[in-house]
Amino acid sequence: MKKLSRNDLYSLEEYSQIRNEFRNRVMQHKKNRRIALGEHATLYFEDRLTMQYQVQEMLRIEKIFETDAIEEELQAYNPLIPDEQNWKATFMLEFEDVTDRRQALAKLNGIEEKVWVQVDNLERVYPIANEDLVRSNADKTSAVHFMRFELDSDMLAALENGANISMGIEHPAYRHKMDRVPEQVKNSLLADLH
Repeated sequence: MKKLSRNDLYSLEEYSQIRNEFRNRVMQHKKNRRIALGEHATLYFEDRLTMQYQVQEMLRIEKIFETDAIEEELQAYNPLIPDEQNWKATFMLEFEDVTDRRQALAKLNGIEEKVWVQVDNLERVYPIANEDLVRSNADKTSAVHFMRFELDSDMLAALENGANISMGIEHPAYRHKMDRVPEQVKNSLLADLH
């Protein structure tokens, strides 16, 4: 999947004029890129469109219009665009109550290494997590992690032939398995591989 360049972005003025329409389009797109893994964990699969939205919003919020600053934003977000042999996701642990969240994050240390995806009955794929910076320490994990799931040639071939995709978490304090991702999510993820 092609990375974003400055030529793919709207100017601040252009973006202000189309923001509502663009945001609605992205929100519709994101509906087919979200997998809830139980009550408190969610994978939000990223792609070129979701990252363009992130960059556009950062430029708008920070009022960034200088070339070097725009390039910095692109360098920060382009690594989250899939490379045609992987899926990239933001993994979020979501707890409404602050105290519950604090306690859960202490119990869920290392959970980012226990999330998996599986193509048919092939080997489970565990993520390469948080390549940008360490998000866990000895006491707790973070509520947000960035993940890359690398797929081998057998998995890619199986997906081309209609293979099932399952996902889950196998942490001692949090277990969940989804035997079959919904068809619309599967189709969206397959587009990341082209």
